[in-house]
Amino acid sequence: MAEEKKVESGVRYSDEELQEFKAIILEMLENARAEYKTLRATMTREDSNDIDDTAPSFKAMEEGAATLSREEVGLQVQRQAKFIQNLEAALVRIENKTYGVCRVTGKLIPKERLRLVPHATLSVEAKEMLNKQGK
Repeated sequence: MAEEKKVESGVRYSDEELQEFKAIILEMLENARAEYKTLRATMTREDSNDIDDTAPSFKAMEEGAATLSREEVGLQVQRQAKFIQNLEAALVRIENKTYGVCRVTGKLIPKERLRLVPHATLSVEAKEMLNKQGK
């Protein structure tokens, strides 16, 4: 087992490949930050009192829907913030040249997976193994 780890520790993507992934991540990060900003603005706007709130009909239902909508947007804001953190962590791994190496198996995560989920730290094999173990 220790011998396998020793062999796998030299495995990594080339600098050119890392730059390709960096470009993908930077584009996703830009989009994610824009989406985050939009969601935050949406959440803030819904909290404001404008003339639409003055109509007395269905006020209770509207308030209930508005509260639910704010909660949903709040959850989306949290998910987006976590996604941004994961992308930023992936950039750090690129700088450290550890990007694309599965944290469980020590093997390279396939490029196809990284192109779809650029912040992945687990290979599909490791993810399935962890799911079977209930973690």
